[in-house]
Amino acid sequence: MIRSSRAAARSARPGPRLLWGIGLLILAFGASIGLGSVRIPLGDVLSILVGSEVTHPAWRDIVYIVRLPKAVTAILAGSALAVAGMQMQTLFLNPLAGPFVLGINAGASLGVGIVVLWAGSSILVLEGSLGFLNQLGTVGAAFAGAGAVLLLVLILARRVSVVTLIVLGLMVSYAVSALVSLLMYFSFPERLQAFLAWSYGSFGGVTWQELTVLGPAVLVGLLLSVTTIRPLNALLLGQEYAATVGIPVLRMRLIILLSASLLAGAITAYAGPIGFIGIAVPHLGRALLRTSNHLVLFPACLLLGSTVALIADLIAQLPGVQVVLPLNAVTSLFGAPVVIWALLRRQTVQSPFSQ
Repeated sequence: MIRSSRAAARSARPGPRLLWGIGLLILAFGASIGLGSVRIPLGDVLSILVGSEVTHPAWRDIVYIVRLPKAVTAILAGSALAVAGMQMQTLFLNPLAGPFVLGINAGASLGVGIVVLWAGSSILVLEGSLGFLNQLGTVGAAFAGAGAVLLLVLILARRVSVVTLIVLGLMVSYAVSALVSLLMYFSFPERLQAFLAWSYGSFGGVTWQELTVLGPAVLVGLLLSVTTIRPLNALLLGQEYAATVGIPVLRMRLIILLSASLLAGAITAYAGPIGFIGIAVPHLGRALLRTSNHLVLFPACLLLGSTVALIADLIAQLPGVQVVLPLNAVTSLFGAPVVIWALLRRQTVQSPFSQ
């Protein structure tokens, strides 16, 4: 009884832990800009950011052209995937649900596969000629594939239950993955290599120009997700309870699906399919803050997701050497133990998804 009272008191005061999260995010952001194959001292990093003179002028280009957009992309990706995962886990009352549970990831992969593996270099040449206003390369293809699956999901969501919807999402993923496998089987080796490079995930290929599209897309998705915070708290106790307290369940389900799909689809289009951040970070937030209240969990997912993405990218870059690890391998090595721990923890404590 005493222990539960203390836990309730801690969960009622999440402010200090969120402040710690802000501090960790700032440290991870600084490390992401300062560390790499070329180490830039923190003082020079600060000088570059405020526009002062630095010891080596080339460092300015490294920071502004390479590392700063990559760090911003990591923050957008981590926060977007973590919030989308939080929404999916609560909507489906399933601790293994993630931002790609409805097949958004598979749809994006199919779009990229069609362009890279089948259409080939002619589309890439067309992309270069049309420029920013009409991107028909991997980004546009990923958006198109994810959007097609999203449209299918929104149509089905009006007619079936959430349990049936998650099963249908898995079936769509399997079917689309089979098509991608066929494209890979019949593709040329050089095109296959390009597709595999995209599938490993990376924050480093996004330019400032592309961020002018990615940033607003993520912002719209996050703003939509803010409107779902109160309904998500009600959905923790089941859809029947949510309906009794005045939540328009069907409409909110569509908004939650649209928000999570927009967040996941935008990140997948620009950075590739980044695994495990969306599944693991919400569990980490619940454990650290000892609460499932989405008013607290939402900012926690923003901070933790951004920090985890920055740290994962930093590990993948292996500062001081020229080798770059696949980002998805790093996020999986982080995420899998967290998910396993969260599942084992559910056996000894009450789950936020139990009704």
